[in-house]
Amino acid sequence: MTPSDSQRPQLSRDLTGSEFLRWYWLKDELIEFARALGVRATGGKELLARRLAATLDGLPFTEPAQSRSAGSKQLSGQLTAETMIPKGQRCSQVVRGWFIEQVGESFGFDGQMRAFFANADGGQTLQDALDHYHATRDQGPKAIGSQFEYNRFTRAWHTTHPDGSRQELLEAWQNYRSRPVDERGRI
Repeated sequence: MTPSDSQRPQLSRDLTGSEFLRWYWLKDELIEFARALGVRATGGKELLARRLAATLDGLPFTEPAQSRSAGSKQLSGQLTAETMIPKGQRCSQVVRGWFIEQVGESFGFDGQMRAFFANADGGQTLQDALDHYHATRDQGPKAIGSQFEYNRFTRAWHTTHPDGSRQELLEAWQNYRSRPVDERGRI
């Protein structure tokens, strides 16, 4: 398949890594393809796509280093504002429950809160995390990670089509994702 082709190819061993990366694939498609190729099918969509592209090009793929040490202690039981956050603490249901008690049902682990916990070095308390949460609210729209392509598309589409219908959005999304990455225009 040549790079000038504008028809989405079938997933096959015949694709090159660069041709494979030109197209939008659902995570389920990537998992199924990885299994068919005998490639590890775990991880986020971007990681899985990079692993598959390397395999298609016959290149070795180095897995990213694990950021958490296996078996790191996780918070449990009764939590207080003075509770120290251990290094490697996950954004768990226990921690979510404590935050909901503090700020209400609207609490969610957004990118800023996930980053706070990912960067915790064992010297922060839940009060520090709560202060961070309050300090990062109402700062306008937050950046949407590249792995959330549909969400980024939706935000941009609604900005340029404020009166557009859901059906129009879905049709625009289908058109957008059916084209190769290098041929997509503005939303």
